[in-house]
Amino acid sequence: MNYMPGTASLIQDIDKKHLVLLRDGRTLIGYLRSIDQFANLVLHQTVERIHVGKKYGDIPRGIFVVRGENVVLLGEIDLEKESDTPLQQVSIEEILEEQRVEQQARQESEKLKVQALKERGLSVPRADTLDEY
Repeated sequence: MNYMPGTASLIQDIDKKHLVLLRDGRTLIGYLRSIDQFANLVLHQTVERIHVGKKYGDIPRGIFVVRGENVVLLGEIDLEKESDTPLQQVSIEEILEEQRVEQQARQESEKLKVQALKERGLSVPRADTLDEY
């Protein structure tokens, strides 16, 4: 097999199941249907997978178009090993509730850190004032 530079090497992965990790932290799983020179992806039968601890839940998203600059990781899923996971699948409602609780705990932890730093005379820039790059 000859080497193909850039996104052309992904042509052989069309119609295979892939996991895509996005820059905002979301995880998508779906069938790769199309790709272009900018690594823009079209995923079919896509689900958004949410992980919390040892549990996960899948939210059906359908056809998903992903701009190439938002892709952090793209990998083919081995269909034979897909079911061999130590994670427990739960309902969408349950995983969303656990995600909300985890985010609240993280926010409380951040508040305590900021307060401790302020008591020591240090300041932390707010996240919304920082550049996202």
